Amino acid sequence: MVYSIGWHFLRDRSVAEDLAQDVFLGLHRNMGGIESPAHLTNWLRQAMTRRCIDWSRRSAQKSRVSLEAVKEPSEPARHGDPFVSGQIVRAMAHLPERSRMMVVLRYQEDLDPNEIAELLSVPVGTVKSTLHRALGVMRARLARIRNGASPK
Repeated sequence: MVYSIGWHFLRDRSVAEDLAQDVFLGLHRNMGGIESPAHLTNWLRQAMTRRCIDWSRRSAQKSRVSLEAVKEPSEPARHGDPFVSGQIVRAMAHLPERSRMMVVLRYQEDLDPNEIAELLSVPVGTVKSTLHRALGVMRARLARIRNGASPK
């Protein structure tokens, strides 16, 4: 779960692994404060969410190419349409960090808006409106790509 949040948000395996390791080291230091399995799950999600957003903000000025962006010569065929998947990933990459994290938590981690609101310490209405706006931005961007226009 921790790695999955990092991978879907950052799309960089090595960074997601590093951040997940940091989260688990933090858990080790704070283990005495964990009260229940549900608290542990929530703590892990919050810690990874914060680390991903922080890392994304810090590295916004840096130009990086992840290893996943370089295809292996013998990469097996993937299921689904990789072109469409790539477009969705690129559309998500242009969202602000908090909006992108909400999309990841909702559609990749399958959390409902109430869980996301609790995790990010925001009202449920904020989660719903942010998701609605983010999906609208992504739809518009994908429509521009489909129509051959420059995606902005």
